[in-house]
Amino acid sequence: MAITKQPLNSIQHTMNIQRRTTRRIWVGSVPIGDGSPIAVQSMANTDTRDAKATVRQVRRLEQAGCEIVRVGVPDIEAARALGAIKARITIPLVADIHFDHRLALEALRQGVDSLRLNPGNIGSAAKVREVTRAASERRVPIRIGVNAGSLERKLLEKHKGASPAAMVESALNHVAILEREGFHLIKLSLKASDVTRTVEAYRMLSQRVDYPLHVGITEAGTLLPGAVKSAIGIGLLLAEGIGDTIRVSLTAPPVQEIVAAYAILRSLGIRERGVEVISCPTCARTEIDLIRLAERVEKALARVRTPLKVAVMGCVVNGPGEAKEADVGIAGGKGKGILFKHGKKIASYPESELLPALLAEIAQMTGEGAAISKKSLFV
Repeated sequence: MAITKQPLNSIQHTMNIQRRTTRRIWVGSVPIGDGSPIAVQSMANTDTRDAKATVRQVRRLEQAGCEIVRVGVPDIEAARALGAIKARITIPLVADIHFDHRLALEALRQGVDSLRLNPGNIGSAAKVREVTRAASERRVPIRIGVNAGSLERKLLEKHKGASPAAMVESALNHVAILEREGFHLIKLSLKASDVTRTVEAYRMLSQRVDYPLHVGITEAGTLLPGAVKSAIGIGLLLAEGIGDTIRVSLTAPPVQEIVAAYAILRSLGIRERGVEVISCPTCARTEIDLIRLAERVEKALARVRTPLKVAVMGCVVNGPGEAKEADVGIAGGKGKGILFKHGKKIASYPESELLPALLAEIAQMTGEGAAISKKSLFV
């Protein structure tokens, strides 16, 4: 680990992760694989037929840092709404298709940037051929998404359940369908709701193909347990160099998936974006409402894009030293506190002025004053 003093991002973590070599594809304007930055993806949970609502949510995801967004396409009305959605967003749009190849064809006509489907569940070889030809003409990639919960019955019987080997075989069978049509703009995912099975499946698949991989834990759960499960599974794979795009799947507002995804990438030193709040767990020396203060800081800075480590500490005596790796921070005492940078005190304030002082300093450091929410000052 190399430590260098810099105005922002003062601590640089290096894990020497060796990325797995994969083919390069493009999802819209976003390069995937072949050493490209690991892209962060999410999925809208609005009714795709309601283009206005879907666009509003996608724009919130964009603002949070989402780089690729997927939408469900349950019927032809949803498919026909994709063009209007695509025209009003700036990140690539992926259509999630199941069973009906006509929905894939309409999605392509509407200009989507990628399809997510399983070739084995959209009908005959002729229907698959029709979709792959249309995608090939438009240079639109297809993500083959294998889930443990929906494997083919013959594979479940062969492998005595939805094992990693069964998931990999399913993925390879689907790949073969597309390759027989001469189609190679492929991305793969194979997810289970548990970490060990998912990780093992990706490890096995990464030894068999050089297509880019989209990684995540499906049906991970609600915000806290889902984020923990995803961090372990996605983190293990990324640390081994496996993964070209990621999604943290949560039963929570989709923006929270983006927050969690960047936290995972930042923890591994892979990508830096936005504010990382460092705060102590509180103890008998804490004389302010530190938990509430840290939550207010986190909410106020949620839209800041500049990589920045911000400390919120509960002890004026030890806080700055314990958080000297932070770019800037505050430490509270009884009725008062201090503002510090890189562990050095720069000013003292009454407790009521600590948060405004911190936000003003961050606005000056980042130039992103407009992105800092002032609502936290009044709650």
